[in-house]
Amino acid sequence: MVRLLRLSLPHPVASRAHYNDSSRGKRLLLSRLYQPGSLWKENPSELQHKSNEPSSKSQRLMYKAGLIRPSSPGCFHYLPYTVRSMEKLIRLVDKAMQEIGGQKINMTTLCSAALWRQSGRWDLVGKELLCLKDRHNQEYCLGPTHEESVSDLIATEGGIGYKRLPLLLYQITRKFRDEKRPCFGLLRGREFYMKDMYTFDITEEAACQTYNNVCEAYCNVFSALGLKYVKVQADTGNIGGKMSHEFHLPANIGEDKLLVCGSCDFAGNVEVLQPDETNCPMCKEQLVESKGIEIAHTFYLGTKYSSVFNAVCYDSQNKPSVAEMGCYGIGISRLLAASIEVLSTEDDIHWPNLIAPYQICLIPPKKGSKETAALAAAEELYHDIRAVHHMRDEAILDDRDHLTIGKRVKEAHMMGYPYVIVAGKKALESPPQFEVHCHRTGDVHLLSKEGVLNFIQGVQVI
Repeated sequence: MVRLLRLSLPHPVASRAHYNDSSRGKRLLLSRLYQPGSLWKENPSELQHKSNEPSSKSQRLMYKAGLIRPSSPGCFHYLPYTVRSMEKLIRLVDKAMQEIGGQKINMTTLCSAALWRQSGRWDLVGKELLCLKDRHNQEYCLGPTHEESVSDLIATEGGIGYKRLPLLLYQITRKFRDEKRPCFGLLRGREFYMKDMYTFDITEEAACQTYNNVCEAYCNVFSALGLKYVKVQADTGNIGGKMSHEFHLPANIGEDKLLVCGSCDFAGNVEVLQPDETNCPMCKEQLVESKGIEIAHTFYLGTKYSSVFNAVCYDSQNKPSVAEMGCYGIGISRLLAASIEVLSTEDDIHWPNLIAPYQICLIPPKKGSKETAALAAAEELYHDIRAVHHMRDEAILDDRDHLTIGKRVKEAHMMGYPYVIVAGKKALESPPQFEVHCHRTGDVHLLSKEGVLNFIQGVQVI
């Protein structure tokens, strides 16, 4: 059984006035952050009622660390650490999408039932839609995806001229789906964040090139996060289209069954393979079954939606053609939780370093201890770390000096800071030496202030 650590409540701020009154500028103090304790340990019956399912590792850790709190089945409040991590992940995805020509938009959450009926999906998707009526008895759904909306937008504006092709429009917004059995925290919920992109081309050949470009951008995102992912052939489902791929993180808790070839690049979701297929269709070697958490899905739609809504592209002769479309999704909140699921231990969170809420936690000595005299060296180091431009908002000071260093180090590792810097006994030496704990590797380096500053120059942020 996993023993869950209850985080300590903040100590009264009056005893630490010296941290706040510094003339060196406002500091990021851990005691000031809103970070509730372990809800999983304190309210197991309430959690069971709200989550409705046994927890995954990522859900347990996110509760324990005060990262999320349940609101209703499948819906969660995102607390400060999670919001910081999500914002970084969104910046990473924004950069990748814009590098291939993506333009960011923001479509309405309320989607007209008339558009969904026009495409035939109102009844096809059915109970998964969260539906409502306004005072005029007009029907809507809370958008789980926006193929109809974006196709209607392009059609209403008269189509797309060849000089604007390929057109890649994307958004990162909250989506809604009436999951029958929400479970595992952010891995399967009713309300979630998704990046959805919709592309328009004039020919099938151009559309396939755009499809490949987006898939490559997805691979770059997951590689930048240090995640081992699998790209598999997939069913097009109720979205439809001519071709589809899923991106998975292999994990025992995954709800998708995959068949992966160890000899070539082939991998497929069992949904698209023959029930008795055990050999790779490409190289005939044995396929190995595994489970995966789906983090992204791509579709080559062809003209499935553009023909219904008359979304057209114009060539250089001003001749219209029904647009060849693609749609591409990354589950942003699911990706965050899935990365915690596959990288973390049972007791400690391990973030992808790029999207860790803070890169550094600096732990000064306990008040009244033998190391109290090292406080001045710790404060000077903290000031100098924040003077490094890309670290200014990435270093947090654990000013809860009523706690031992050991207690705070343990909590820091549970929270998953990539680097924990301790001002202990060695900080009393001349010159002061600081312990730098690397969370990913478990290595501990003893460095001078200059050594610490040189070390953090190489820490990447986004």
